[in-house]
Amino acid sequence: MMRSNRLRWFVVLVPIALLFSACVDERVVFEQFRLPPLPEGAANFVGYSDQQAKRTVCGNCHVGQQADWVQTAHASAWKTLADNPGRQALCEGCHSVGQRGNAVSTAAGWEATRDVRYQDVQCESCHGPGLAHVTNPDLDSNHPQAPLAVGATLNQGCGECHSGNHHPFVEEWQASGHGRVIASPAGRDACNICHTGENVLLAWGVRSDYQEKERALSDPATHLPITCGVCHDPHANDRKGQLRFPIDVPNEEQNLCMKCHHKRGTPDPTTFRGPHSPEGPVLLGYGGWWPPLLQFVGDTISASHGSARNPRLCAGCHVNSYRVNDKQTGQFQVQVTGHSFAAIPCVDANGAPTTGDCTLNQRSFRSCAGSGCHATEAVARGLYTVAETRVVDLVSELKALLARVPASEFVVDNRYTTAEGARFNQQLGEKKGSAIHNPLLLEALLRSSIRQVRQDYNLPAQTAVSLEQLLGK
Repeated sequence: MMRSNRLRWFVVLVPIALLFSACVDERVVFEQFRLPPLPEGAANFVGYSDQQAKRTVCGNCHVGQQADWVQTAHASAWKTLADNPGRQALCEGCHSVGQRGNAVSTAAGWEATRDVRYQDVQCESCHGPGLAHVTNPDLDSNHPQAPLAVGATLNQGCGECHSGNHHPFVEEWQASGHGRVIASPAGRDACNICHTGENVLLAWGVRSDYQEKERALSDPATHLPITCGVCHDPHANDRKGQLRFPIDVPNEEQNLCMKCHHKRGTPDPTTFRGPHSPEGPVLLGYGGWWPPLLQFVGDTISASHGSARNPRLCAGCHVNSYRVNDKQTGQFQVQVTGHSFAAIPCVDANGAPTTGDCTLNQRSFRSCAGSGCHATEAVARGLYTVAETRVVDLVSELKALLARVPASEFVVDNRYTTAEGARFNQQLGEKKGSAIHNPLLLEALLRSSIRQVRQDYNLPAQTAVSLEQLLGK
């Protein structure tokens, strides 16, 4: 069935100063837009109004979003596919407007019509068919909203296209900590701003609407995890990957990852709780409790992971893309996207990431060599082993010393004792990954804590083997 729809809107209000007069004549200029008839099977998707100029029908009114979108990779998705020598017809559905990415489940847009107006990943790819909104934009129920939820099993959202062996973003994300809401802290407001997707966006000042927003904010049972749309802004154009914040800024308030991964990286005298998500301060070299005996020039102790050698900082180790081929046949197996966020993932015999635990020799150190910090995977694995061993030994010594400190030194009050500070460093050393995020800082904190506890509480060493050489004495 052919449809003819007409849309009118005010384009601009033009003030014209009359010649030789103080009067002003304000004229409203009307522009009339005629929606081209929709082809049979379009399912109310409107697509481009000018395919050559890449102007979507939606963009005739939503000019800001249009201007941003046209600079993103989605706006050139069809050309990207056309330029790929391995392109296949089955790829077209994810490089065009149709039923993928939104709530429509039957063939629509490009897949139903093969009309060029539906090429590229346009507004409706995420928001759904726009005809109702175009013809009656004042009706709230006609406002198509994109979903924030994603998942390999959902029939809408980013996962409908950003999945599969060639780009398994969603599969990797679902296996990561970001792919689920941790039930216990999710009930506390102070925790929600990092543990639930809808509250992270509010904390970051993002007021955009999406399908699940009202329910997710009002019903704890429907909290959203840290989905694609939390870290990536679908309308952004000023950063690679359309990230909401930069990843190369060494500042915990500005760096995308550190905006959440910096809670209690330094002691809080008002609580017994130890370090929590302290990665940012540790990586940047100022985390932990600095004992008076810690003599160091400056206010940070930085290792290579937090230096100019690793400009992408957290992402330099935790988000890396690479291709995996079958070692026997050379055939393509999977394109790893780095969205499991595992710096040294467990891998199979071909090098493809796997789930579950594994030995150190079954882990890939590819990101360590690829980030520019280390020459080879073997070097990185060796340094990892040494750093972990040294920190484990120091933590063990400090923990044994603190067991002999009077309980009165661990009372939450206005006095922050040597024992409390040293215990914070002990807990920091026990946190997964701390020794690798910044081995120089961790060793300095633990060594000086041991010295400080010995001195202030007159305690001898606790290990059978002297650590004097390790402690630098």
